[in-house]
Amino acid sequence: MKKHLKRAIIQEFKKKVIPNKVLILLGARRVGKTELIKNYLEEIPVNSYLQLNGEDINDANLLKERSVHNYKRLLSGIDLLVIDEAQNIAEIGLILKLVVDSIEGIKIIATGSSMFDLSNKLGEPLVGRKNTLYLFPLSQIEFSENENYKQTLENLEERMLFGGYPELVQYDSWQDKKEYLFEIINSYLLKDILVFEGIKHADKIYDLLRLIAYQIGKEVSVQELANQLQLSKNTVANYLDLLSKVFILFKVEGFSRNLRKEIVKSNRWYFYDNGIRNAIINNFNTLDSRNDVGDLWENYLAYERIKKQNYQKIKTNNYFWRTYDQQELDWLEEKGDNLEGFEFKWNENKKVKIPTAFAKAYPDAVFNLINKANYLDFIT
Repeated sequence: MKKHLKRAIIQEFKKKVIPNKVLILLGARRVGKTELIKNYLEEIPVNSYLQLNGEDINDANLLKERSVHNYKRLLSGIDLLVIDEAQNIAEIGLILKLVVDSIEGIKIIATGSSMFDLSNKLGEPLVGRKNTLYLFPLSQIEFSENENYKQTLENLEERMLFGGYPELVQYDSWQDKKEYLFEIINSYLLKDILVFEGIKHADKIYDLLRLIAYQIGKEVSVQELANQLQLSKNTVANYLDLLSKVFILFKVEGFSRNLRKEIVKSNRWYFYDNGIRNAIINNFNTLDSRNDVGDLWENYLAYERIKKQNYQKIKTNNYFWRTYDQQELDWLEEKGDNLEGFEFKWNENKKVKIPTAFAKAYPDAVFNLINKANYLDFIT
């Protein structure tokens, strides 16, 4: 396999680098944002762009003086401004607005590993001046470019255990992969959250992630988590929000249109990557010796589906569906009036029927069973 896989968003990325617009590239730390930009910059003349890093204090200082004069001087003869980890620069939204509005023809790329600063600080100032793209750990769509069907099936166990962080491709041994993932959770994972003011309990965030890791595919009660962590319900809700804003977790809500017995108040939480989930609970045992294969399978299909929707511009609302008497669907997609339900099963011999209450309430909905025989149609 090539050491550098072509990223699914590269065409879209190139299309969105346009004069007097800011292209924001968001994604967790270590998912390959810098690498993608490096490859992109290799195609353009060295002296036509300026690259800054928001984590470098000298670079950040170059942007500090918010004046047209300062930015014109800094960007004289420059077509493209690239700012890596832009969420670390104070007032970044206002800075970029001024640059975009006052320097004719300038193109800007800003990357960030967290949504809280970038969406909050960029939101207002950059209305109508920005495009946003998301980059995730490597998806099966991307792996498929370099492997055949047989290889994909052979690699499934490894993907379910170690996930898709790009640098894992460089390591052949499972031990090296494990160490790399431990390094990520210790050095990078919560970096953005921990610099965020008001976080007093770093250890509690890891404890929270552990609790979530054991509740994949189950409704999560924030009150229960709060009791277990001895924190307030609001604090736990806030931590979950932050964990989704740094692309570690994502939330799926319960669906209901009309049935009184449908559960809608609670949410399910998934990890954006199985490798991170397994590193958090320190379990990289092979699939045949685990009792959580169903959880891993569900988490894997959920995040691969999210990547597919994103990269292929499939606009849909994702839900789970369950009634108080335990009838449920793992995954439900709503596109306009159309509903499509999915049940995820690792065991190919399991026969599954559409839940009676669901079929009755939504007679026009489509139902699919996703297992190892057909999962690639669901995620690629």
